[in-house]
Amino acid sequence: MATPLETVIGLMRTADLARRYMTAIIEPHGITLQQFNVLRILRGAGADGVPTLDVAQRMVEQTPGVTRLLDRLEAKELIRRHRCPKDRRQHLCWITPKGLAVLQKIDAVEGRAHDDLLQGLKPKERATFVRLLDAIREPHQ
Repeated sequence: MATPLETVIGLMRTADLARRYMTAIIEPHGITLQQFNVLRILRGAGADGVPTLDVAQRMVEQTPGVTRLLDRLEAKELIRRHRCPKDRRQHLCWITPKGLAVLQKIDAVEGRAHDDLLQGLKPKERATFVRLLDAIREPHQ
């Protein structure tokens, strides 16, 4: 039986492997893994856009510097931001056509990368794995 320490170390090593694997797929497209995450969030939002704080809350990896992250994406013309007309303290964010084009290029290889990364698990085991990961996070949310 694995000890709690062995379990946490195994989880951390696997998360590091997945992060390095996905970074190798994404960074050749001129963006970081966190920037990729933001672009996916904004693509999913559609025409309504997403408030900056919502982007921060939806990220896979929480980051205190979401404004700087958005600044970099805006400088690359991958997103656009405007003040919310209903609440001047808030900014809304949208993905640009250039940002969508970057995601489309990544989409072409990402599915294969996921399959390759998870090749050691059968489909039923994947469902169990996701359920177990959810069970680890749930009491901490």
